[in-house]
Amino acid sequence: MSDHIAGQHGGAPDGEPTPPLTLYLVKRLELAIRALMDDALRPFGLTTLQYTALTVLRARGGTSSAQLARRAFLRPQTMHEMVLTLEKRGYLRREADPANKRVLLATLTEDGQDLLDRCSPAIHELESALTAGLSSGQREIFREGLEHGITTLTALTGDPSRTTEA
Repeated sequence: MSDHIAGQHGGAPDGEPTPPLTLYLVKRLELAIRALMDDALRPFGLTTLQYTALTVLRARGGTSSAQLARRAFLRPQTMHEMVLTLEKRGYLRREADPANKRVLLATLTEDGQDLLDRCSPAIHELESALTAGLSSGQREIFREGLEHGITTLTALTGDPSRTTEA
């Protein structure tokens, strides 16, 4: 990562290090979250990406692999393979879309819902750790800032399916 992104010494007029870009800080946060979530989900046999796909299905219901891929910023082929794995494990099922029989819509199974319920305490523990020490007002401002960044940068992609909703 370049010094301009990560911050550099002597960048400020007073010789102090230039603070890192917000983009760099968000990426570091994402990497830390991903590593901790992978560790928390490993005992359940899930990766962070699989967990995310299942939570999207819980929140949105019938969703195609292509829609899941867009929401997770993954290649369609990668998501298709993940969906096949989750289907084989019984966590989701796919059925033809009544509006377009060529499209298969994935939905969460009861086993998938049970798995998410079992994972929930570990994920909520990470969420609590992330915001520990912040007042309720600071937590709200933090969330609003993240949502603003997601909405603003998502608009640059030109893809309305990539929204802030799960």
